[in-house]
Amino acid sequence: MTTKTKVKSPILVAVHDTASDLHRQGFITKRQMNQYDALCLDPIPPYDSEEIRAMREKLKLSQTVLASVLNTSVSTIRKWEQGDKHPSGPSLKLLNLLDRKGLEAIL
Repeated sequence: MTTKTKVKSPILVAVHDTASDLHRQGFITKRQMNQYDALCLDPIPPYDSEEIRAMREKLKLSQTVLASVLNTSVSTIRKWEQGDKHPSGPSLKLLNLLDRKGLEAIL
């Protein structure tokens, strides 16, 4: 069915509840429900250099392997860990998924 979402706005709560009811009744598709879920999710938190390094070490990955998993370059991982750059876009989403669900969720 649908995932639990964290909503902040009372308007988004009402919209999401209505969409959930419509989905259960078959009036909107799973794809449309996923769009409502995405609207109601909390934004992805930023990761600083220490968090990225700690996550990589916890998962026992080298910078090379992490770069391969995230489909980015080793120099990008190095710059994230040094604090010269910060992950954004799809890389940030994948890091968050890796942090929450583990390596198995990405592979």
